[in-house]
Amino acid sequence: MIIEHKVVIADVKLVADFPRYILYWRKRFTEQPVTDFCSVIRINSTAPPEEQDHYFLLCDVLPEDRVLREELQRRKLEGILDQQQRERNDNSFRGVCMFCSEEFLGNRSVLLNHMTREHAFNIGLPDNIVNCSEFLCTLQKKLDNLQCLYCEKTFRDRNTLRAHMRKKQHRRINPRNREYDRFYVINYLELGKSWEEVQLEDDRELLDHQEEDWSDWEELPVSAVCLFCEKQAETVEQLCVHMEEAHEFDLLKIKSELGLNFYQQVKLVNFIRRQVHQCRCYGCRAKFASRADLRAHLEEAKHAALLPAVETWDQPQYYFPTYENDSLLCTLSDSESDLAAREPSGDVTVISEDTSQLHALKQSSVLNQLLRQEGLRS
Repeated sequence: MIIEHKVVIADVKLVADFPRYILYWRKRFTEQPVTDFCSVIRINSTAPPEEQDHYFLLCDVLPEDRVLREELQRRKLEGILDQQQRERNDNSFRGVCMFCSEEFLGNRSVLLNHMTREHAFNIGLPDNIVNCSEFLCTLQKKLDNLQCLYCEKTFRDRNTLRAHMRKKQHRRINPRNREYDRFYVINYLELGKSWEEVQLEDDRELLDHQEEDWSDWEELPVSAVCLFCEKQAETVEQLCVHMEEAHEFDLLKIKSELGLNFYQQVKLVNFIRRQVHQCRCYGCRAKFASRADLRAHLEEAKHAALLPAVETWDQPQYYFPTYENDSLLCTLSDSESDLAAREPSGDVTVISEDTSQLHALKQSSVLNQLLRQEGLRS
């Protein structure tokens, strides 16, 4: 078009459907002169008229061109979303893990979650990806060509490539490689904007709103989950009442009797969470086939309140939660009122030091001995 017809299309890479774009303007150019739509660019303007040349620039400064580009982008986005929805509902997907060659049948999310969980290879949430089969084939070809997916270096054999990706933590894709943009829905949301530009705009919006008035902020209630069942409560007090009535486990009483500080409470909760997750009774160490069986045992044997020795659960490993975003941990407290509730009531007798032999105490004081030793040294 540039050589034969001297027509220059601005930002041609941003046109969502180039064949439709060309067909539209081909029709319009037959209806009206090209100069009605394009800016005329004259080159060699200082040369004689016969040596001057003219080019026609078609860009989105023209409202009609801008509307056309946006319409093509909208249609492209609708097609991408339809394709994504079909892939989300498709249970006939068949794929092989790129790292362990295990085959997966069913929904694509099964394979993607497997690679994330077992191989720490995360290409994003399944719901954010489109044309997943083509995406995985593209990545597999790179690995077959002994190319690292992140730094994109080529290695002599597969074992060397695997060792490199593991040691360098390169089990991820290169975010700067534009080849992958077409597989992410975010890149179709706005005309001419990549995921980086969209994300940057979101960050700027957050910065712009930092100075806003938050006085009308209403905090949403936090739902904490029972240690033994799926019961949820908005406050730790309600949850403690439930656990005491349903499971005969009194968390506040245990906290008071053992004098637990905040960190010890965290470790105790995480310990119980882990034991319940593993379907194991922490009172008698019995293992069960399901959580339902464990709950039945705890109720029948009254083992919910049978805590093991403090040394068993007061361990650094239980600083880490069993479940992500465990709301119960956020509701634990170590306030002065709680500490005061644990203190014995009544007057406390203070016995003063016997000062009847004050002179003898001064003579036998450790300070005197230190002073005499310092004097000898000097």
